[in-house]
Amino acid sequence: MAFQTPRSVEEMLTAINKREYLMPAIQREFVWSTGQIVKLVDSLMRGYPVGSFLLWDVKPETAQSYTFYEFLTHFHERDNPYAEKATVLAGTGTTAVLDGQQRLTSLNIALYGSIAEKKKYAWWSSPDAFPVKKLYLNLVDDPKDEELGLKYDLRFLTDKEAAAEQDREDKWFRVGAILDLANPGPATIKELEQRRITNVGDASQRLWDLYEAVRVLKPMNYFLVTDQDPDKVLEVFVRVNSGGTTLSYSDLLLSMATNQWKELDAREEVRSLVRDLNSNAGRQFAFSKDVVLKTALTIAGVDVRFKVTNFTQANMAKVEAAWPEIEGALLRAATVLQQFGYSERNLTANSVIVPIAHYLHQRGAGDNYLDSSADASDRLVLQRWVTRSLIKRGVWGSGLDTTLTRIRDVLNANTTGCFPVSEVEAAMGAAGKSLSFDPAEIDELLNLKYAGQRTFPVLSVLYPGLDLSKKFHEDHIFPKSSFTRKRLAAAGIPAEKIDDCLETVNLLPNLQLLPGTVNIEKQATLPADWIGSETVFPIAVKRETYLHENDLDGLPLDLTDYLAFFKERKQRIRNRLIKALGATTTSELAED
Repeated sequence: MAFQTPRSVEEMLTAINKREYLMPAIQREFVWSTGQIVKLVDSLMRGYPVGSFLLWDVKPETAQSYTFYEFLTHFHERDNPYAEKATVLAGTGTTAVLDGQQRLTSLNIALYGSIAEKKKYAWWSSPDAFPVKKLYLNLVDDPKDEELGLKYDLRFLTDKEAAAEQDREDKWFRVGAILDLANPGPATIKELEQRRITNVGDASQRLWDLYEAVRVLKPMNYFLVTDQDPDKVLEVFVRVNSGGTTLSYSDLLLSMATNQWKELDAREEVRSLVRDLNSNAGRQFAFSKDVVLKTALTIAGVDVRFKVTNFTQANMAKVEAAWPEIEGALLRAATVLQQFGYSERNLTANSVIVPIAHYLHQRGAGDNYLDSSADASDRLVLQRWVTRSLIKRGVWGSGLDTTLTRIRDVLNANTTGCFPVSEVEAAMGAAGKSLSFDPAEIDELLNLKYAGQRTFPVLSVLYPGLDLSKKFHEDHIFPKSSFTRKRLAAAGIPAEKIDDCLETVNLLPNLQLLPGTVNIEKQATLPADWIGSETVFPIAVKRETYLHENDLDGLPLDLTDYLAFFKERKQRIRNRLIKALGATTTSELAED
């Protein structure tokens, strides 16, 4: 990697428009806002540094193995948001931009192109919803908004907005027109005269600043990578991009997969699937491209590690061929997790969906699996395994690829038609991911707090009879609003016990799961006002069943006996957890 002679903005953009510079598929889509573009041009006009760039000298033999994209010139949020694929002729190489794509695309749009973004409240289908705007420089006025920190009044305007009124100063100069200005001297004076601008001094200075920034100065410092090893180039790319918006290897490798797919667009397929997983059919998740790509590699039967050498033409052909099955399995797996009561808020490890999807694919499960009574017991086994793995710390952290590979091997060997939980857990244990819990871990769970990441999974494993496909809320049995020093004292709590009450109100023994509508109706009422309600429990049998199933036997109706209730319920929950999670020993679990 060698430092190259700096270039001017004009020289860099000329190379882009001659297709001499292209973007490798590892680059993400254009994401900068108009405000960012304006600040970049303002910085250049002020002579500020705009960072260095990293280019890759791609030799002909390497260029034919990958897909490249042209730089976006006319961005349209609906009709043209993505760069188009470029053609690299056989026997020729190219120069690929590894770092600086956003800045170079922004400058290309600013000088050569336009932006069309949807107007607020406009319909996407409306022909007038996306006005085409170009970047203009105000030759007469300074910026009105000082908080933006801009020296120059630069704005994206439609041609109509930039046009001067009849016989008035034509003050808006299209930034790209600076490339047509013959020189910064006489040509500038002539330009201002034609625009009927009276304050020639300030206007000519602004034009000169723009001319110098684009055509004279050479602020475009760049390094050139000559190595042709794709893994080394990928490592360089990730390192130099680590300071900006986080790039994952899946972002890069997904783009490289686009090189290999023949019928489908890998990038668009994955983007669409992520959107469906996270927000369709009432789901609320935050699955990433990483998870989708990892699942695809798992189901396709290739190495699950994110390495360039795994993204061969043969492997990507397997993924593309299996894509319909991958998509269906992931969507069903997301629905299964939704039925288990999980969402973005309480799903502590998104990677758990990978083996679920692979299991559903391996057994050929269709949509009927989601609600079939014949599969109810299998879904329960799967739910308990999922919940245990989410409760146990570190299962889906380091060593993920090894864990997923071992689970895949077990699932591939499974011929029972049911989820082989014992074999899966044995394989996980061999990889150092045991799902058994020791006494210290049980005690740690008893101190989980309201709205904690693992609180919902623990409550769900404590009370497996709940239909978690319905929306459930974590609820304080004794309402938190009652736990202020003033209210506790007024309720007759001794002063020396008030701190204990305040320290325990948000802990697991004072929590339960309630259906959303019931929880809203309950609000901040004490047990006396809620348990005794005939509206909530119209018959005594229903009330007694509820109290027993939720370890609320002997529930006091007011705050006076809260601490005794908390201690007793904590012990009952401890016993349930020992049974549900299979603690290795119970001898150390003495009562407090």
